Amino acid sequence: MSKLLERLQDASRSGAYRAPRMDEILDALRGAGFDLVRIDLGSVSDKEQLLGHLASVLAFPQWFGSNWDALEDCLTDLSWRAGDRHVLLIEGFQELHARRPDDFGVLLDVLASSAQYWSERGRPFFAVFVDGENILALPDLFRRKGA
Repeated sequence: MSKLLERLQDASRSGAYRAPRMDEILDALRGAGFDLVRIDLGSVSDKEQLLGHLASVLAFPQWFGSNWDALEDCLTDLSWRAGDRHVLLIEGFQELHARRPDDFGVLLDVLASSAQYWSERGRPFFAVFVDGENILALPDLFRRKGA
């Protein structure tokens, strides 16, 4: 088992992270039974689009209220998703981060809070931003080879 897979299986390490690329994460999770959701935020430019896109990609129930509290409610439920170990692999966040830093900050807070919720219940939950340029002030999920 790879060190990365061991880390992702450790619920106590749940949280929001950055990673320089996604290929190693995809390789580590292949066949591991995780609920892996790739989320491309490249076409998202505001809160309304963000919440709608997340609801669509994560197949939120109809009761989703399209606000921050409802996002956290859904992310701390996930009963409609397969499995009990979750990895959100997020790319294309740069424009949203640059144009809507307050909304992006709230998103990070909601993801961190959701990860803590799942960690306390012994279930892994990772939100990993593909951030090859080290834009985000998040801990590294893994380091670049040679770094």
